[in-house]
Amino acid sequence: MRLAEILRQYRWPIALALGLVVIENVAWIIEPSLFGPVLDALISKAAKEPGVSPVVPLMLWIAAYAVNSGVGVLRRALDPRIYLRVYGDIAAGIARTAQERHLPAGVTASRTQLSREFIGFLEYSVPEIMEHAIAIGGAVIGLAFFDYRIALACAVILLPLYFIRRLYAGRVLALQSDVHDRLESAFDALQGQGPDAVREYYRQVARPQQRIANWGAASFGLMRVALLGLFLVVLFVAIDLDDFSTGQLYSIVAYLWTFVTSSEYLPELLESWTQVKDLSRRLQQSKD
Repeated sequence: MRLAEILRQYRWPIALALGLVVIENVAWIIEPSLFGPVLDALISKAAKEPGVSPVVPLMLWIAAYAVNSGVGVLRRALDPRIYLRVYGDIAAGIARTAQERHLPAGVTASRTQLSREFIGFLEYSVPEIMEHAIAIGGAVIGLAFFDYRIALACAVILLPLYFIRRLYAGRVLALQSDVHDRLESAFDALQGQGPDAVREYYRQVARPQQRIANWGAASFGLMRVALLGLFLVVLFVAIDLDDFSTGQLYSIVAYLWTFVTSSEYLPELLESWTQVKDLSRRLQQSKD
């Protein structure tokens, strides 16, 4: 079974779950642009400037906050109902295919357990990918309304981040396949074995996992170097920020920090994608 088949078969419940993710995070990413005017209005009110009221900007920010929080609560309540049902159907399909092909019981049990990665990917990784994609794109758009140079620097930084992603994904996919090979044979390899054999088996499983971690660390380091260039651009632009209000400066810093922190999560999200990609190939081969 491929990921595309799961998405097609359960397209409406998954579309509902992911649609809530989009609404929740769009509401979240516009909050800095709404909270900045709240700060400016409160400062102007404290300075007793005539005709200034924080009520309207405050209500707009509260509305966005309420949408973000309310949809977040609803999504976290619905997700388990949707994805646990999907997992049950996937596990049943794997068991049926294994029975038809007379696969060993250990392989069937291992693949059923590994298929849980599909659900983990859909329930946790896909929303995180969407969350960070909205955060990165929204931050660039938000910054463009304040200073095009900072937005342009963020957009340019995305190019080396893309090549880092390609490099990381290519190296990790082969290592992830090795991990799945070993985990798939765990039942047969460990049956009747003593503590020393069990310890050695898991040491062998740990070797490719450690190499994946090393690639993740290297990818993170390369991204930090790329982001350093962004910080230098911002320092240069900051010299010309005298014309911005306190609220606008808050919004700029919030969007910039959102861009940076979301970019740093890319290696972890890519690792979950490579896990599912290899698992999809593995289960499709057993089906064919």
